[in-house]
Amino acid sequence: MKVLLIDDHPLIQAAVQSVISSLQSDVQVTGAESAARAREVLSQDANYDLILLDLSLGDANGHDLLVEFRAAYPELPVVVLSASERTSDVLRSIDAGAMGFVSKRSSHAELVQALKTVMAGGLVIPHSMLQLQDSPDGPAIPEAAHHPQPHASAPGGDPKAVLRKIGLTPRQTDVLIMLLKGFSNKLIARGLHLSVETVKDHVAAVLRALNVSTRTQAVLVVSQMMQAHGVFPGWITEGQS
Repeated sequence: MKVLLIDDHPLIQAAVQSVISSLQSDVQVTGAESAARAREVLSQDANYDLILLDLSLGDANGHDLLVEFRAAYPELPVVVLSASERTSDVLRSIDAGAMGFVSKRSSHAELVQALKTVMAGGLVIPHSMLQLQDSPDGPAIPEAAHHPQPHASAPGGDPKAVLRKIGLTPRQTDVLIMLLKGFSNKLIARGLHLSVETVKDHVAAVLRALNVSTRTQAVLVVSQMMQAHGVFPGWITEGQS
């Protein structure tokens, strides 16, 4: 596994690299201390499995860099690693296609668990966001998300079974899984061999089923549902049918 860690703080870089290396023996971590260096690394070799991106870089706005990388390398997952815990930063990152948001202020154990989930392809959302009912700097989480269905799955249960409880078809579930990975409608269409218009219809149906109006809200709602049903966050790595 190859990870590109973009952070301009040497101590943070060293600490995160140490944690990542302890989780997998075959992981290769490349550090980039600036946006310019990250662009240079990716221009030479874009064959990475994951980007960990700090929002506060000396030579670029992290949000802008996230948008840039998602456009240039749409199949390369990006997870934000930031000292910020602002709701607006989390929502903006997810809305731009980030696969998750990991706080640098997490405890060591929390950071280890978050990185485990990220490296398994899972979706990481700050716990505070999943408990959010209403916020002055971000949209409210739809009320439907706070009422999980009875007979919750045990940890490691079937996540697709959880999604079927809200009335998603198998194809809509496939679309939702790719949506959660930050894929655009065009990439979802390519991956599932559908037309873009068909994907748009499926996305609209998914949002209606979740009682939300945006992709960002969908990510937050599904994250909370999976947590409530005890399903390991890495479920989104399951193959599409």
